[in-house]
Amino acid sequence: MAPTPNPPLPLPPPYDSLPRLLLHHHRRLPRRRLVLAAHALAAVAGHLTVPAPPHHPHALLILAYARHLASWPRAPIHLLLLFRSSLRLSVPPTRHTLPLAVSAAAAASAGRHLPLALSLHAVAVTRNLLPFPHVSNALISLYARSALPDSARRVFDGMRAPDVVSHNALVHGYVKAGRLGLAVRVFEGMPERDAVSWGTVVAGCAKAGRLEKAVWLFDRMRREGYRPDDVALAAVLSCCAQLGALDKGQEVHEYVRRTRPRPNVYLCTGIVDLYAKCGRVEVAREVFDACPEKNVFTWNALIVGLAMHGHGTVALDYFDRMLVEGFRPDGTTFLGVLIGCSHAGLVDTARRIFYEMQNNHGVPRELKHYGCMADLLGRAGLIDEAMEMISSMPMEADTYVWGGILAGCRMHGNNVEFAEVAARRLLELNPDDGGVYSAMAGIYADAGRWEDVARVRRSMDEMVGVRLQWSSKMVSRC
Repeated sequence: MAPTPNPPLPLPPPYDSLPRLLLHHHRRLPRRRLVLAAHALAAVAGHLTVPAPPHHPHALLILAYARHLASWPRAPIHLLLLFRSSLRLSVPPTRHTLPLAVSAAAAASAGRHLPLALSLHAVAVTRNLLPFPHVSNALISLYARSALPDSARRVFDGMRAPDVVSHNALVHGYVKAGRLGLAVRVFEGMPERDAVSWGTVVAGCAKAGRLEKAVWLFDRMRREGYRPDDVALAAVLSCCAQLGALDKGQEVHEYVRRTRPRPNVYLCTGIVDLYAKCGRVEVAREVFDACPEKNVFTWNALIVGLAMHGHGTVALDYFDRMLVEGFRPDGTTFLGVLIGCSHAGLVDTARRIFYEMQNNHGVPRELKHYGCMADLLGRAGLIDEAMEMISSMPMEADTYVWGGILAGCRMHGNNVEFAEVAARRLLELNPDDGGVYSAMAGIYADAGRWEDVARVRRSMDEMVGVRLQWSSKMVSRC
């Protein structure tokens, strides 16, 4: 009797179950670990070395990693390595897998994978995949995120029928490159817009300092019946805070309250910043305490706002609470705390915090921190200590640092020599600063040095005369 031939061996179980394993949520295993486990099983079973089975596991795993590009820092690297592996096995990229690889290259940190992304553009050309809109859109987004709007424009112009996604990506590219005029021109020429279109251009105007324009666009967006997204809301809240437009900011806050039962951390930070900058610190504290989520920027908005409006001890209380809750302060945090100490006259506390910021918290001291300490020590009349601090600075003092010394000397009138040093340095940095002459005239007058007062006033008159002559020449030329 002839032996029964062996039946063909099926693929190992991992491949048969791979689509179901990846495309359906497993309740007991987090999605990231699920994807890594599926990747490992496919590799061990040899499926990633098979040239081209149906429903190739490379494509399934690439899709699975792509779902985590925004939330998982390692996902872009895994996806790109997997895509490279598929190319080495001569698995051709498709209109589905290539855009995912381009998106991963764009999402990778610090632009390290831009050369790879450019080579993916070449693959799209050689494989004739550019006619597919989502391939072109992925490339436009790549160039936009890399601040290469001219390259994005070339891909855009090569499309047969750019859609709203294409336009949005191009607008974003111009905004990121600081070319706001072109961004607005593309935006105004769009055949159709969505909330992302409006949010991008509103945020772009806010970023460029066109605050009134951003608020105007936001109002126009609402008039035309679009619902603002979180990007537009956060941007307009920032504009209102910087403009001091409390009424408009309250209107936006009310809209957020009605439409966002649980606002994200960016909206919460924007609302806290609005009320803190406008001096409504009690409301800012209420909003802060009600925030479902906070980050360092939320803490900074409240601490700096409290400090700027004279609530130094309260700002210190929130700083201590910030540390207790495990948040890591940054340079802005310490600037707010030092400002609070300065306004409250807490010299010893400021000294301690100034020391600890670099030695305990690893936050480097910047010019603005030295300027704040110079102001604080000057207000306290500790001019000698302030000058000693300046001599030990690792960088050259700026107008804020020397201005703190001069203001302290003017306030206490007890150190003409250091005042002269500060005035000389300030005039070297800004020869047209008339306030220096006024301060020195007052300091000399307090010291009874009337000849020096007369000399300073003559210098002031000469400076004013030069300015008038220059203005007259400019007018005559016009």
